[in-house]
Amino acid sequence: MKIIVTSLFVQDQDKALHFYTEVLGFVKKHDVPVGKYRWITVVSPDAQGGTELLLEPDEHPAAKDYQKRIHEDGIPATMFGVEDIQAEFKRLTERGVKFTIEPTKMGEMTIAVFDDTCGNLIQIVQQ
Repeated sequence: MKIIVTSLFVQDQDKALHFYTEVLGFVKKHDVPVGKYRWITVVSPDAQGGTELLLEPDEHPAAKDYQKRIHEDGIPATMFGVEDIQAEFKRLTERGVKFTIEPTKMGEMTIAVFDDTCGNLIQIVQQ
């Protein structure tokens, strides 16, 4: 068994698709109409056959509440691995990404947290 898709609630699918592809650099894999919304997934450019991230509408009341509460508490909705966190921090900052936590050493890893502008905090980690 392996993880093939994981989802992230987003407030606006178009805005999220732009942010995750044009700002972060992921690659759109699927964009399929499903009723009022779309099945939109992105993948790492280095692992296009790997795990997909589903940009899922936060339309369910429980999703909206969950997303709002973890964001208010400063809890990242998900985590992405990076090879060089300082270089990634610089690249993303230059693209206008706002960090809530700059690169910080935590034991054997270094983390940073940014706002995805779609209702989520995202943590990046260099192990």
